[in-house]
Amino acid sequence: MKVDADIAFSSDVATAARSLESEGYDGIWAAETGHDPLVTLVGAASATSSVELGTGIVVAFGRSPLITATMANDLQLLSRGRLLLGLGSQIKPHIEKRYSMPWSKPAARMREYVLALRAIWDCWNDDAPLAFRGEFYRHTLMTPFFNPGPNPFGAPKVLLAAVGEAWPSVSDPWRTSKSHCRV
Repeated sequence: MKVDADIAFSSDVATAARSLESEGYDGIWAAETGHDPLVTLVGAASATSSVELGTGIVVAFGRSPLITATMANDLQLLSRGRLLLGLGSQIKPHIEKRYSMPWSKPAARMREYVLALRAIWDCWNDDAPLAFRGEFYRHTLMTPFFNPGPNPFGAPKVLLAAVGEAWPSVSDPWRTSKSHCRV
């Protein structure tokens, strides 16, 4: 069993993360509430060496798959392969009124979002052409100037916040309970 802890954004996130790692936690999780969890985990990555770093969650529909792919790729590199990219949809009022983004078919949109992330990472890591065309997202241009090249740690694992039976099965296997224990 793995035991995880939550971490909040602060000017001293590195010290907090170092303390959690030294206390023996297996994972540190940051949520997208008042701050970006990927930025919080950059601070944690710089101060730790073995603890896994997870987002619980990044609001997927509030940002482009390319932005998420770029930030996650950078954090995967900075953390030396320790990122667990947790994605969630948020709810319709937040997506439309807070993020000013479209809302429709959340299960299909999330499935396509993850497939777009993987297509982008494949482009960078395997030199595959970027030719993703879906109902919601289209990524067809990646010039050498904007291609970060292969990540020696590969793409991060993608985990989804489950909201029902129709939720897509495109994430990496993972189970959790509310107490932050993983098996």
